[in-house]
Amino acid sequence: MPFPSPQSHDLQRRSQELKVAARYALEEVIASANEAGWGTGEVLGAMVEAAHSLEDANSADPDPADDPPIGDAVREQIGHGEQFD
Repeated sequence: MPFPSPQSHDLQRRSQELKVAARYALEEVIASANEAGWGTGEVLGAMVEAAHSLEDANSADPDPADDPPIGDAVREQIGHGEQFD
């Protein structure tokens, strides 16, 4: 499901647009989960926990695209006693 692009540059309107789009996306996820046999309460609880986890990850590293590639991190570890599968 594609997420819509913002239509406004005004921060208040953008915020409202995003809330509407996010609610629509979440309603679709809940409906899909319900069809698969999950209860709405279960899905909402899992979503809240997942959102908190993502929020924590974003706080720790707000722009992971700026991180060095994983390959570089692995190469830096070689010869320092670490073993990789």
